[in-house]
Formats: sequence, structure tokens, C-alpha cells
Amino acid sequence: KLSDLAVALRDTQEPGRYRLVQGAAGEIFGVVNGAGSLKPFFFAPEEALLEVKRERRSFKVSEVTPAPARLAFIGVRACDLAALAVQDRIFLHDRFHDTHYQARRKDAFLVAVNCTRSAPTCFCVSMKTGPEAAAGFDLSLTELEQGFVMRVGSTAGEAIAAELSLSAAGHDAVASERARIDGCIAGMQRRLDTTDLPRLLYDEAENPRWKDVASRCLSCTNCTMVCPTCFCHAVVDQEEIDGNMSRRVRKWDSCFSLEHAHIHGINFRPKIENRYRQWLTHKLASWIDQFGTSGCVGCGRCITWCPVGIDLTEEVKAIRAHPVKG
Repeated sequence: KLSDLAVALRDTQEPGRYRLVQGAAGEIFGVVNGAGSLKPFFFAPEEALLEVKRERRSFKVSEVTPAPARLAFIGVRACDLAALAVQDRIFLHDRFHDTHYQARRKDAFLVAVNCTRSAPTCFCVSMKTGPEAAAGFDLSLTELEQGFVMRVGSTAGEAIAAELSLSAAGHDAVASERARIDGCIAGMQRRLDTTDLPRLLYDEAENPRWKDVASRCLSCTNCTMVCPTCFCHAVVDQEEIDGNMSRRVRKWDSCFSLEHAHIHGINFRPKIENRYRQWLTHKLASWIDQFGTSGCVGCGRCITWCPVGIDLTEEVKAIRAHPVKG
């Protein structure tokens, strides 16, 4: 229902701060983004993978498969479409397919909304992921003062469009759409210089900035929980109290948690500086080596939802300004 949407509201975001405020009357998509992304709908925060049941003197192992879901999303931003493409690359387009992710992702219908304003923590232009949805949607909308400009991105979207009473967008509407998106690009406050970024982070593994950021970082895992691409997880066995059944469960984890790097009695990332360096270097450098794309889409959530307001664009800028190597 229309009443379920955040009509006439806007978000104000700063490092470590998020608020909803009154927006323009009748504006439907004034909120750029919140803590939630598409990730938990496809890569569940916690789910059983298999069950082991005792049967007399033996046992039976059964794979737990989620029921196919038909999900529709309205208001998906370009950065989250880009993040979903990254997750697809990880879970669907590698040697092994994740059947749980695949079952949820298969029939998802995505209605994108192009951004006509940006939050102060956004930097999607730097990552070439927005603010205009270029691919991965079924339908896209650009909100104007009077109505929307809609574009079709798939056969499923075309079928829905055929059921609607639509008229071709006029020259003025298309020009207004372009002006609004270009205005969003021009007004974006944050930038991330990605020039030769993997080499920079690899070369600066011993930069003192890692200790500096560690003195502020709480290692709380907020940044990885709200990140739309992070996929670290743990697999644990949960036994029933009577001992007749156990479940193998996958649940979200984070490279910021101390236990994540604990293997065979040794922790190879015992300090926060090690864990922050791992996260940032993987996100912006080694992710490219693994998957052919950056793990960052410039949504800015990690900046907004960091309790102490750590800004990865500022950290990279500081490392560039004061390199140890060279």
C-alpha cells in the first residue's frame, strides 16, 4: 500500500548519525537508504543447512532447502542493484552455486528508483554504481514533481508495464529526469579516489594510519552488518537437548570479530588494526583479485552506521597523503 511507504520523509545522514525528517509534501522516494539493504532477503542472517537425525543405531542426514520465494522490491537504489550483482557473482556465478541464495534470488522482481538527491555519506559516483540504475532491474522509476518516468529492464518488467495505463514520456519529462539525476551527481559530497587503489593498499600494509584508525574503531561489526556485499559467515552445529537431532547452521559473521581469525589455537588478526586493515584491503583491493570487481558500491552505510563515524574515504585519503612506501 502507498501508506506503507515513507511519503513526505527524507533522511539526514552524517558519520555516526541517521535521522528521518520532514520532506517535500507528496514525495514518495525522498529517503535515499537506511541500514537495510537487499542482502538479508537473499543471504539470510541465519539459516539451517542440514539436519542430522538419530535413527536406531544409525543416523540420517538431510539437506535443508528453503522454499522458492517470489519476492518483489520497490524503491531499490542503484548502489544496491550493484551490490546485488556482486553477491550474485559470489553465490551464483562461481564454481559452486549456493542453492539457498539461488532459491530466493531466482524470481525476485526489482523496481529501482533513480536517486535525485544524495546523502552526505554517499559516494556511488566514485564507484561508478549510481545514482542512475543502469542494469539489474525489472522496472526503474525517476520521481518528478508530477509523476514518474518509467523504464523497462526485463521481460518480466515488460509484462507488468503492459498491464498499466501508461503514456510515452514527453521531452520535458525526460529533460527533467536528466537534470535531476545530473544534479544528484553534482551534489555528491564525498569522493573516493580509486586510482591504482589495490596497489596502494597492498604497498601500505605497514602504514601507521592503521594504528590510528584502530584507536577509534570499536570492532563492533556494524560496518559489515550494514554493508550490502559483505558475506563472511560462520557454520556451527546446534544439538537438541535430547541428543536425537542436530542442525548445521550458517549465520552471518564479521572479519571484525576476534573469533573470526581464530584457527587451530592461533589468532592471526589479534588486533583491531589487523582487522580493519583486512576489511578495507579486502573490500577495495583483494576483492577485485578474487571476483573481478570492487566489494564497495559507495552506498555510505558503513560511514553512517559506524558509532564513532569512521569514514573509509577519509582513511584512504590519509594513506594516500602519507605513504610509507616510496
